[in-house]
Amino acid sequence: MKDELKWIQLIKKKGSQEAANQLVSSYYKEIYAYVYKQTLNKELSMDLTQEIFISMLHSIQHFDESKSSFKTWIYRIATNRVIDWYRSKNYKSDRLTESIEDYEVESEEDFTLSIERKEEVEKITEVVSKLDTFTQQIFRLKLFAEYTFNEISSILQLPEATIKTKYYSMLKRVKSTIEEDNHAKRKASN
Repeated sequence: MKDELKWIQLIKKKGSQEAANQLVSSYYKEIYAYVYKQTLNKELSMDLTQEIFISMLHSIQHFDESKSSFKTWIYRIATNRVIDWYRSKNYKSDRLTESIEDYEVESEEDFTLSIERKEEVEKITEVVSKLDTFTQQIFRLKLFAEYTFNEISSILQLPEATIKTKYYSMLKRVKSTIEEDNHAKRKASN
């Protein structure tokens, strides 16, 4: 934390490349994992993570440590970037062109589980990406970054009760939509 603030100050005051590298290195794996949990695509996650850190470096002059921690700030940037990607034309295009050849097959069972997990995450992400940005932030921070309601409350600067209410009502909506989708698929296959 102490080093982090020192690096930020060096970047702000002197544009220090070394400090920027240190700051990025200290958060890279964590942010990449956060993005990967939402995309399940290595290359895309690497690209988005790179974009997140580029955005962070471009806007670091606006970071105010008296308002939030750096970790909170970088997760907000990451969350917004992931939301933007899911709303983009590229996401819609990638979904149509994705090939089964893109999957690495270790065993048939692993492959099947991998496909099922990816389909589940895609269904959930599709439903969530239609929600307002605020609700998406809550969902992504809770599910993918594994933040507590208290931490999300401090990130979004809202009462914890509001965060919980939004999160649980959103979960009901996601579950209901997925159940309806599964019911429609079963009905269509009969």
